[in-house]
Amino acid sequence: MSYADTRRPSREERRISPVFWVLLAILGTSGWAVWTGYGTASFGVFLFVVAGWMVSLCLHEYAHARTALHGGDITVGAKGYLTLNPFKYANAVLSFVLPVVFVILGGIGLPGGAVFIERHRIQGRLKHSLISAAGPLVNLLCAVLLLVPVGAGWLDDLPATVAVDGYPVSSFAAALSFLGLLQVSAALLNLLPVPGLDGYGIIEPWLSLKTRRAVQPFAPYGLMAVFVVLWQSQVNQWFFGLVHDILGLFGVQDGFAEAGQYLFRFWTH
Repeated sequence: MSYADTRRPSREERRISPVFWVLLAILGTSGWAVWTGYGTASFGVFLFVVAGWMVSLCLHEYAHARTALHGGDITVGAKGYLTLNPFKYANAVLSFVLPVVFVILGGIGLPGGAVFIERHRIQGRLKHSLISAAGPLVNLLCAVLLLVPVGAGWLDDLPATVAVDGYPVSSFAAALSFLGLLQVSAALLNLLPVPGLDGYGIIEPWLSLKTRRAVQPFAPYGLMAVFVVLWQSQVNQWFFGLVHDILGLFGVQDGFAEAGQYLFRFWTH
């Protein structure tokens, strides 16, 4: 065993990437613009939602890597996974590009590919399950932070508004609601026990070796299979009905997320 196999991540390997700082800057600037009504509301909401979604993707993958580090995979630092840099992921297209494209095309918070974890370094089925669960838990936490201020009415008196069913709604509240909807949908989809998604990763350590070997060839196609199924109108309606029911549990009124999505899709109006 070499020194590289036993050392902990260095300070440089844990340093936050400039890419992530840029994403935070865009998120903060666009959020301020939407909050105050500065500039074009739709474009501001678009930047805010895309930047917020990218930040959540980075945090999602970071949670996987950080949990793996504590579970025994000390190689995640050398791979750059602790820097919150999306371009360091094992597959940047699956983990970063495609989820953003899905949001732009259909408003679906579809999860991407995960960071590459050296599972043989990790002992114990529970640790493996926790590593897979860490990402969706981040999405759930983000959803709570986004939706609680909207449902509590803390943003009702902001100056910049958009009409929903004839009533004025804060543009910032609408943007938070749509971004919260993406987080809820991502968490629900990621928790499905489908090969290639985190939900299957949670239960996989508890399955027999025979079952795991039989399922393994289908893992690369799980994400696309979910996307194809969601494209069916009845499944899509049922799924987003469930998502809106969850938003309702936070007190977010019907129409808020739709208003946010309407502003987000500025090229359609």
